[in-house]
Amino acid sequence: MMQKDWPDLDRFDRAILAVLAGNGRISIADLARRIGLSKSPTQARLRRLEEARVITGYRALIDPIRLGLDHVAFVEVRLNDTREAALAAFDAAVALVGEIEQVHLIAGNFDYLIKVRTRSMTDYRRVLAEKISTLPHVAGTSTYVAMQAVKEDAAPGFPDVAGRDSQ
Repeated sequence: MMQKDWPDLDRFDRAILAVLAGNGRISIADLARRIGLSKSPTQARLRRLEEARVITGYRALIDPIRLGLDHVAFVEVRLNDTREAALAAFDAAVALVGEIEQVHLIAGNFDYLIKVRTRSMTDYRRVLAEKISTLPHVAGTSTYVAMQAVKEDAAPGFPDVAGRDSQ
């Protein structure tokens, strides 16, 4: 069944994406078996998805908790200027802050929502004071500290193939 939010992707393409989202190191033979195609068409589809930049790369998922990075804060950032040049300057500078995991431009009462991961509140306060607050055009911030991650998923949802990664 083709979904509107999956343009030009059939059920095999979606299955490839779902399997790879759960295990990016799976062999072509195992991937082919899991999606119900032979190796050659599976490999061709995978190559097409990579060339179309639907698949943008492969990486290791690292557990930040095991690295002692269990303090998560979400920061609302308000800018004093939201013209394109100011947004571009902020975007370029914020991308260089290693403690920042995610940055989203928001339509609402503030301009950006930032996810920051550090070892402790002390480390977070230093990042806020020395890095985030000094970014171009920052007028103010509000911080929300996460008490527990209920769901964190680096891959997009695949509703029509959910739960099938243990086949």
